[in-house]
Amino acid sequence: MTSLESRISALESRNVRVESDKAWETSFTRKMSIVVITYCVIGFYMKLLGIENWHLHALVPTGGYFFSTLAVPVVRKIWQKYN
Repeated sequence: MTSLESRISALESRNVRVESDKAWETSFTRKMSIVVITYCVIGFYMKLLGIENWHLHALVPTGGYFFSTLAVPVVRKIWQKYN
């Protein structure tokens, strides 16, 4: 029975890890971290290129990412409904 108990214990710990990973993937904190990093990287690159109003132009790809995170769950639900 020890082997069975250890297998169950391993499965339970794996489930906890998978649930934690899943929670992180859909978390607001993760999305906002990516938004901030994207804005900083794109803004820095645009500033190096000498683009005027780089701080405003960097909002375009950042906003695109953010709005895509809002749309993907909706698209997923539609896809799941028909597949």
